Amino acid sequence: MSNEQNASAKGLSSEELARYSRHILLEEIGLEGQEKLKNSKVLVIGAGGLGSPASLYLAAAGVGELGIADFDKVELHNLQRQILHGISDLDTLKTDSAKTTLSEINPHVNIRLHPDGVSPENAVTLFSQYDVVVDGTDNFGTRYLNNDAAFFAKTPLVYGSIFKFEGQVSVFANDNSGPCYRCLFPEPPPPGTVPNCSEAGVLGALCGIVGSLQALEAIKLLTQAGDVLNGSLVVIDTLSSGFRKLKLKQDAACPLCGEQPTIKDIEKEKYDYSCETSPVSVETENRAVPWEVDVEEAKRLIDAQAADVLDVREPFEISICSIEGSIQKPMNTVPSELDSLSKDKQLLVLCHSGGRSAQVTNFLRQQGFDKATNVAGGIDAWAVHIDPSLQRY
Repeated sequence: MSNEQNASAKGLSSEELARYSRHILLEEIGLEGQEKLKNSKVLVIGAGGLGSPASLYLAAAGVGELGIADFDKVELHNLQRQILHGISDLDTLKTDSAKTTLSEINPHVNIRLHPDGVSPENAVTLFSQYDVVVDGTDNFGTRYLNNDAAFFAKTPLVYGSIFKFEGQVSVFANDNSGPCYRCLFPEPPPPGTVPNCSEAGVLGALCGIVGSLQALEAIKLLTQAGDVLNGSLVVIDTLSSGFRKLKLKQDAACPLCGEQPTIKDIEKEKYDYSCETSPVSVETENRAVPWEVDVEEAKRLIDAQAADVLDVREPFEISICSIEGSIQKPMNTVPSELDSLSKDKQLLVLCHSGGRSAQVTNFLRQQGFDKATNVAGGIDAWAVHIDPSLQRY
């Protein structure tokens, strides 16, 4: 062993040298790279589908300080893909569950928790405390917030996203050497046009692929091993087992990193953090019946027997939970069963979180059902605000 290698080894205990030996054997990492990992700080935003595998592999890799930012609690439907958590963690904070699991994986890693999550008020200061930020969030608003904060903090951001069987991974270096997230997606999609995973579904193993690639890119950034995905986007299609690597260019007109930026203070920006769909209502001549109501108003109407509930979820979803007395017709059967629905009484259209029911409400109003009303937030909001005994999914 050379003197240089001896000097590097002094930063790692004999137990750590044994633990990380398979890394150290890699010429691209070696002792120096492993020591860089030990002295690094990585923030993982979201302890869910992507944050779980990303944080597990970052902890196992020996990142010195690992931050976990998430304000949610563990729920049963998380366990299909969020492998940080188990049955015993239900109804506990994801950050607490994450710390328990990650500390068991590697006690040499300092786990730093941020149970309040990320906000415009704290994001730039928080990101500035880390060497790399891994974005494991699941909604557009938070991705734009993370992108903007990382840009102002000059902290590399490892981006990942999933939808059904497809995933994406990229790196936004935030050093003027490549594009940012806004260069790739200048504007969020119109409300209601992209269903979230609770409406569209997601393959659990896909989260493992994308989250692992995010951890890999973070490790490459920290150790300077290989070429990171700065200026490139990897697109994964698990149904065809296909991987594509696309080149990205910095947009000169980008409002954040372009030549004439208009975003200069994220606390003044408006970010929609909700992963719920927020569809635009259809105008009708009959304005007496609202196009959409919240679950509190829906319950008032049901209790007063002033409205019927049309549940347009799939049969397996209804088997999980339902509102007693509801009319149950899966979304794709509604067009063929219009004759069985009444136009005289208000019809509260319900799905899981409001996306499918919004489409059905629009369709029904176009067919002359002027008293069709979408229930915002769906049965998930009903379980949160009206009947907590219902099983959420």
